[in-house]
Amino acid sequence: MRNNASIEASTIRKVTVRIIPYMFIAYLVAFLDRVSITYASIGGMDKALNITSTAFGLLSGIFFIGYFLCEIPSNIFLNRFGARKWIARILISWGIVTVATSLVNSVTHLYILRFLLGIAEAGFFPGMILYITFWFRPKERARNVALFMTAPPIANALGAPLSTWVAQNVHWAGIPGWRWLFILAGIPAVIIGLITLFYLTDRPENAKWLTKQEKDWLMNELKKEQEEKVKLKRLPFKEVIKSGVVWKFTFINLTYVVGLYGISFWLPRIIQSFSKVLSTTQVGVVTMIPYLCGAVAMVIIGRNSDQTGERKYHAALGPFLGTIGLIGVLLSHNSILSMVLICVATVGLYSFSGPYWAFTSSMVTAELAVIGIGIINSVGNLGGFVGPYAIGWLNDSTGGITAGIAFLALMLTLTSIQVLLIRGEKSQVKNTKSA
Repeated sequence: MRNNASIEASTIRKVTVRIIPYMFIAYLVAFLDRVSITYASIGGMDKALNITSTAFGLLSGIFFIGYFLCEIPSNIFLNRFGARKWIARILISWGIVTVATSLVNSVTHLYILRFLLGIAEAGFFPGMILYITFWFRPKERARNVALFMTAPPIANALGAPLSTWVAQNVHWAGIPGWRWLFILAGIPAVIIGLITLFYLTDRPENAKWLTKQEKDWLMNELKKEQEEKVKLKRLPFKEVIKSGVVWKFTFINLTYVVGLYGISFWLPRIIQSFSKVLSTTQVGVVTMIPYLCGAVAMVIIGRNSDQTGERKYHAALGPFLGTIGLIGVLLSHNSILSMVLICVATVGLYSFSGPYWAFTSSMVTAELAVIGIGIINSVGNLGGFVGPYAIGWLNDSTGGITAGIAFLALMLTLTSIQVLLIRGEKSQVKNTKSA
């Protein structure tokens, strides 16, 4: 007869190995599809369709409008239809939209398809977070969320050289490389979506890959948490929306996301501005360096924050480093130094998320969290529209990238200041219910 510790260890190991690699790959593909337009842009799409910087900024950002509108309904459907079917639907639909983008013949077509891509992908990230709660206890969730959240910087690091190479070198059947980029980015999502229908398991009770003892142990552990939640008084939406602490963390997330996606969609062009001699493929290779630095920093800073238990100053440090890096780029006249400073900026951007969400969870009371964190995430994601569009408009208005970089530095400065201005302990936050 196996003891409880042995059952616990084997169950957690099996669940982690079964779920986290899958989530990582799916999230990696999501980001490749999301940013494929960035590499298509420098690979010939802008010239073929006469796309201005303002139009490109709007194309990059309009994705987040569709995402914002459909994020909460998508999560509701995931709970209703089951994770296996709904996540498969999300993957297949966004893959189809990405492939269809290869057929566009005007900026208007692109606007429509980028908006539809946001609708198709809506709910994927929060759906993944929700899915983790079906399988892991609270003490295992932070670590596993961090593992699959390294996918965005790694996706950008891998996608940059690969995507620019495809855009410049793949011209099969007389189709331009930038069109092939959308086709080759969309197909993996469809394939993974089909695999999801056979691979993913909705709940522990359906897991044939766990023994009966393991299933019983896991279901019992998760049932304990559910019983605690039932005892908890949850505040209605109208009370949560009055909470000052929820809106403080919402605006922190909003200004941060402006900076994050401003960099994500415009980094290849920023690097291209450092040197006029780099080919499109070379820009892609160089672009992977800052993202690799960001992925490493995300793990190191997150681990250090967990070990020390300190959240506030770890969270404030990230956007501060981002500001220093971007201001340095504005002042630098040396290409190599500018690249070093861009790496500093991306290190700051990607090291923020872990400590920030841990800080948010510690400051927002459980009564507020169910609806409050949804508000923080949904409204914050609108920064993904503001950042890329504002940079595009500033580029066209000023004739250069300088004003756009300065705008991003300002947003990250505001992020850091807002974090530092958060005061009080969780017990004080509870007073906001009557604010």
